[in-house]
Amino acid sequence: MTSAPIRLLLADDHPVVRAGLRAVLDTEPGFVVVAEAATAERAVELAAAGGVDVVLMDLQFGPGRMHGSEATAAIAGRPGAPRVLVLTTYDTDADILAAVESGAAGYLLKDAPPEELAAAVRTAAAGQSALAPAVAHRLMDRMRTPAEALTKRELEVLQLVGEGLSNQQVSKALFLSQATVKSHLVHIYAKLGVDSRTSAVAAATARRLIRR
Repeated sequence: MTSAPIRLLLADDHPVVRAGLRAVLDTEPGFVVVAEAATAERAVELAAAGGVDVVLMDLQFGPGRMHGSEATAAIAGRPGAPRVLVLTTYDTDADILAAVESGAAGYLLKDAPPEELAAAVRTAAAGQSALAPAVAHRLMDRMRTPAEALTKRELEVLQLVGEGLSNQQVSKALFLSQATVKSHLVHIYAKLGVDSRTSAVAAATARRLIRR
């Protein structure tokens, strides 16, 4: 008896990337690409409509668009939801933690070889976690040195600081008081061994904790 194919939804704002993914996945036995989405919002709609087993989700969909982690949370939060496998170019702690906490079943980088991608899809479809080796390594490092690791909230604060936002703007974006933002920055400086916003952003970028 032949098992049912794994039905895939490709969510990426670049048509060339979607076409490339489809070309790779269509050659795999037991896979069928049933839908594509150019925005995270559309991916949420298509996933909710049913008929999808695994969503391959990018993280960035352009200015003003829903982030892939938000879409992952919206999809994963529904009963009987498809599994979401994040497929991105970003391997920073901020991106990885946001995706994992949103309910992603896996996290893979776009430079993964086709066989690794296929294996991750099958692993996710089977209800297990599929992490790229580099991603798993970063998560293990955080677990080994929890006192030195920036928390998800600290990473969020520092990411916005790196984007040029003031403390007041960060407080509005994250719905925090300015005093709380300052407190987070004090902890960030201590953990990174720096004494300024500029140095903190430079150190965090060099360590691939945040994106620039």
